[in-house]
Amino acid sequence: MRGRLDPLRAVPGVIASTLVGPDGLPVELIGEGGDALAAELASLRVGLDRTGRRLGAGNVTRIAFTSERVEVVAVTSGDFILGVALTRGHDTRAAQQHLARLALELTDLPRAEQA
Repeated sequence: MRGRLDPLRAVPGVIASTLVGPDGLPVELIGEGGDALAAELASLRVGLDRTGRRLGAGNVTRIAFTSERVEVVAVTSGDFILGVALTRGHDTRAAQQHLARLALELTDLPRAEQA
């Protein structure tokens, strides 16, 4: 069975990728660091959404940061997060385009129930 994240395997520099569900758990992973990426993106989203609400800016729809060794880009689609970690120095545009396309295709996944 073909995974949703498979197109990201062809992007140069990809170390790990993940699709994180509304419960903060990974739905799909690529790479050895996929579990860690999923957990950290879920945690970042909670804090950044809280910051966005406190500032009146709304929910976070995109996260990007660079560390000494890695570039991370993530997008949200409803309650889901799609993220990718690339070796620093690689162009992130192709990964960002794939993430945006994948986010639009998540219409068949169950959404969290609204309280």
